[in-house]
Amino acid sequence: MDAQLPVYLDYAATAPLCEEAARAMEPFGVPGPANLAVNANANGLYGLGRAAFDELEGARRRVARALGARRPDEIVFTSGATEADDAAVIGLVAAARERRRLAGQGGRPVHVITTAIEHDAVLAPCRRLEAEGVSVTYLRPDRQGFIEARVLEEALTPDTVLVSVQAANSEVGSIQPVAELAALAHGAGALFHTDAVQAVGKMPVNLEALGVDAASVSAHKVGGPKGVGALYLRSRTPFAPFLLGGGQEGGRRSGTQNVAGVVGFAAALEAAVAREEDESERLRRLRDRLYAALATASGVQATVEVDAGSRDFLPNIVHLLADDWESETMVLRFDQLGFCVAGGSACSSHSLEPSHVLKAMGIGGDIAFNALRVSMGRYTTETDVDGFLAALGSVLNW
Repeated sequence: MDAQLPVYLDYAATAPLCEEAARAMEPFGVPGPANLAVNANANGLYGLGRAAFDELEGARRRVARALGARRPDEIVFTSGATEADDAAVIGLVAAARERRRLAGQGGRPVHVITTAIEHDAVLAPCRRLEAEGVSVTYLRPDRQGFIEARVLEEALTPDTVLVSVQAANSEVGSIQPVAELAALAHGAGALFHTDAVQAVGKMPVNLEALGVDAASVSAHKVGGPKGVGALYLRSRTPFAPFLLGGGQEGGRRSGTQNVAGVVGFAAALEAAVAREEDESERLRRLRDRLYAALATASGVQATVEVDAGSRDFLPNIVHLLADDWESETMVLRFDQLGFCVAGGSACSSHSLEPSHVLKAMGIGGDIAFNALRVSMGRYTTETDVDGFLAALGSVLNW
């Protein structure tokens, strides 16, 4: 990385736009009518509209292949993962309630299961459903951030219509046993959704093989543009549209599609998936290097126990707790030293409360306010990691 630029270590928040996405979107940036050959409204019946539609559908096929979807029409393009999460939770539950009504079971209770460590894009719609009379169970993880299969099995009831469990946690990096959890949900007659935002490009993700009914993905987490994402809906999965209007995306998400963004998304996703095996191994070595340094440092501790080479945690996330420094102070101090790191969701939302993820894991008291997340990616180097460790020593007065 250029010495004049800050060292960027917040890939879990967003990844820099990659060159593959930039090249793919370049034709869309030509000013004036010349770009209409690719940038017309993809729903137009004239030639320029059909050309844009071809670009859109080509990108859909590429995204489907990269994610292991069985059919391209299982991919619904959205404005991002937040919309995809909201649409999945609200749309799948609404469809289940309607099916029960049509079957003469409208008065039957509706039950949803999620976890206490989900992203707010899942937790917020679950809280809305609760306000509408839906019963929601929030599974608690163990101290390492994992959801055990037995915990889900014990929570399932005949009234459970949906289970939503993230593929990997965005703060501590714990990877959940999605295929096993999905099988349990299906055995109880419930649908299964996973927020796969942090997992894609960092670990193997094949949605058909995982057996999930729905999944949420974001472009900017894999080096694509912001404002674009996708909701995977397995074929024949009952779903009530979240956004209503002109009936685009097969009637599942109305609104004129962002063709340029979708094309950039497809290019970034393909690049991330193609590089995943080698890149994950490289990042895992950097992660282990950071955790090894934390094990011998004073005044700081790793939040979770990550063995060298472990594949139970994402390869690019390191989470630590400092003894005497609050998250916000550390983030600002590192910024002064030329490093971009995060304090977790609390700082990003300007909340005075500690991360809900840490609280759910049983990390309370003052130490929960002292969290720092370092997340790496494609352009992170060994020099960046060494520089961060030197800066950490400076901040903590090693």
